Amino acid sequence: MQQGDIVALKDFFLTLQAQICLMLEQEDGKAKFVKDDWSYPEGGGGLTCVLTDGAVFEKAAVNFSYVKGNALPSAATAKRSELAECPFQALGVSSVIHPMNPYVPTTHLNVRCIRVEKHQGLSHWWFGGGFDLTPYYGFTEDCIHWHTMAKEACDPYGKDVYPRFKKWCDEYFYLKHRQEARGIGGIFFDDLYEWGFVNCLQFVKGIGQSFIKAYQPIVAKRKTHAYGQQERDFQMYRRGRYVEFNLLYDRGTLFGLQSGGRTESILVSLPPIVGWKYDWKPMTGSNEARLYDTFLPITDWVTGDQGR
Repeated sequence: MQQGDIVALKDFFLTLQAQICLMLEQEDGKAKFVKDDWSYPEGGGGLTCVLTDGAVFEKAAVNFSYVKGNALPSAATAKRSELAECPFQALGVSSVIHPMNPYVPTTHLNVRCIRVEKHQGLSHWWFGGGFDLTPYYGFTEDCIHWHTMAKEACDPYGKDVYPRFKKWCDEYFYLKHRQEARGIGGIFFDDLYEWGFVNCLQFVKGIGQSFIKAYQPIVAKRKTHAYGQQERDFQMYRRGRYVEFNLLYDRGTLFGLQSGGRTESILVSLPPIVGWKYDWKPMTGSNEARLYDTFLPITDWVTGDQGR
């Protein structure tokens, strides 16, 4: 990857950010994104876009960041010890969307590219990212649509890509201390470089467009669904799981904090209102129990097969 590729990446990530913001504003119909430019102490900067208190979205954040540093953070070197203490550049877009209506799922997208200057003037780069869905009250047709869009984005690069990246997502977005999935997954990948820069970038571009095509119809279909305080309370409770994952396991959050990034922009992914209940269990046969029984177990939503 040459320095000119950094310019191309910035253009792509900023365009994707704008496309996601436009889609969300159109679906919300009320609120607009507030945009916040910021600079990074060691070079680079970012654009944080935040929508709050909308008609549909209680909080939505779509962040672009371009950061530089003299030493790659440990969150990125756990499996690359030879790159520790190497200068780096990292670019990407990250989005987390928290709807008001409990029948509209929370979602997350991240696409990124990291370039590291190795010793003796050599460099190494890779892409990472993916998207996942976190419903509170699940719908089978939504899960099938979500994973079908993910599979269609992966299939041109090999029939093994979607199963591999789906499995990676299922394993990554798993709360080990709770022994439960965060949601219904999607796709997740890291260390992607073997296809060459042009093909890897094309794949990531497809992932960005697939995310929009996957999420927008679900929002449009569910945003007017009637709900009451019981559903809202359950949404607050399940948001607690989201917070736990982001603060305990999420590599992007750890990378941002370890690299000295802008804390407000890194933690903007957290929901505005959340709740925890001590040792709470859903009533057997309830709609809340159905999330645990039907939607959180690992499932091949394209074929309908369930099981780890």
